[in-house]
Amino acid sequence: MPRRIESHTLAGPAGGLEALLEEPDHREPRMCAVVCHPHPLFGGTMHNKVVYRLARGLRRAGIVVLRFNFRGVGTSEGEHAHLEGEIEDARAALDWLRARYPDLPYALAGFSFGSRVITRLGCELGDAAFLMAAGFPTRWGPPEYLENCTAPKIFIQSSTDQYGPRAELEPMYERFAPPKELHWIESADHFFVGALEALEEEVFRAAESF
Repeated sequence: MPRRIESHTLAGPAGGLEALLEEPDHREPRMCAVVCHPHPLFGGTMHNKVVYRLARGLRRAGIVVLRFNFRGVGTSEGEHAHLEGEIEDARAALDWLRARYPDLPYALAGFSFGSRVITRLGCELGDAAFLMAAGFPTRWGPPEYLENCTAPKIFIQSSTDQYGPRAELEPMYERFAPPKELHWIESADHFFVGALEALEEEVFRAAESF
């Protein structure tokens, strides 16, 4: 049975949010997840290659995925709001997804800027099955909130990430509260160039364990 793919416009706090809902290819959904894209001011959209691979790896693990464009991106209404507004966009997307699948547990995933969004939101809510942060940026202020965040956290990072270098992320990660995992992917840069297949496999393996 081919997977269900639907386009939606969600009611967001700054107007409509362009979204894409995808169910697993050949499995009954066992969980649902919102996936957030990289920085809107630097070309980030829900069609980013890393975001696509995150979504595909999660779907292979039996998870319904909702990708969406933050305010001001694509056909989403509103203007960039410096992380705080985008967290509220993600909250609205999650509310919509949980209403659509009320009996399923939920997860949050994001790449780069999106990983900051989902960890902030997920740590506040506290009841996600897991939070998956790919390309977590270390240079946008210290994420103290992760030091007391008891939600399960999965970090997947490029070995040569210019925005989240190993030398900066590892000592930061040591201060994060458990449960937590950190996976390194050998790749050329922040965008997992040359290693998108490996990234998808790591996403699939990590999500399958929940």
